[in-house]
Amino acid sequence: MIRTVALLLFSNIFMTFAWYGHLKESNVPLWKAILVSWGIAFFEYCLMVPANRLGYTNGVSGFQLKIVQEVITLVVFSVFAVLYLKEPFHWKYLVSFAFLLGAVYFMFKK
Repeated sequence: MIRTVALLLFSNIFMTFAWYGHLKESNVPLWKAILVSWGIAFFEYCLMVPANRLGYTNGVSGFQLKIVQEVITLVVFSVFAVLYLKEPFHWKYLVSFAFLLGAVYFMFKK
């Protein structure tokens, strides 16, 4: 599972830059932002697909893979939003994340 999580983590870093990295560069034409985002997303898929395949073949269900991926996405995005986009982090985000961790707990509960 650790290799799956590591691959998901790195794929989400690429995904976050592909989806949101262009927000600070509003002077770049949209078509260029789309092409650059697709180029970055290629590397996301090169990590995401093996992560999901590896996890699934080692007994992690599709539902479990998705919920883990969503939690990783939110953690990566939080760091990205604060450090790159310079957005403030509010206490309500922590409460939201706590509920998501509850979802992870129940997803893996036997």
